[in-house]
Amino acid sequence: MKRHELTDEQWTVVEKHFKRRKRRTGRPGRDPRVLLNGVMWVLSTGAPWRDLPERFGPWQTVYHHFRDWRNRGVFARVIEDLQIKLDKKGLIDWDLWCVDGASVRAARAAAGADKKASAATRTNPRTTLWAAAEAGLDPSSTWLLTARELRSPRK
Repeated sequence: MKRHELTDEQWTVVEKHFKRRKRRTGRPGRDPRVLLNGVMWVLSTGAPWRDLPERFGPWQTVYHHFRDWRNRGVFARVIEDLQIKLDKKGLIDWDLWCVDGASVRAARAAAGADKKASAATRTNPRTTLWAAAEAGLDPSSTWLLTARELRSPRK
């Protein structure tokens, strides 16, 4: 058992979603567990697909299966099944359950734009503070420390 790979117990839980397809011609299909372990390795390490270790097979094959499973909604069904299983055991607090949809944007300069922001694109600090209050964050929140207005050197 190597790091970032599914244990036998974990595989038995999700195995029904990753069935081996019957092929009519050509080589036999790859083991879906090995392919899924390759996907998990890439997603866990953040490495490029081309750096996938050889034990998972060609990176193009693993990526092709990842894309196919994603497009067919296999991963969504796995999450749904796991949620149902954990909910039956009382292990999910639905008041706390959420998926982080945050994203980090690159600076405008990273795309070749001017480094100085125009007045129209600056963040309104009053709106930021209002949004924090609506989210139930108190004034001592660390979120407010990171969202405070940056003072311009020119006045």
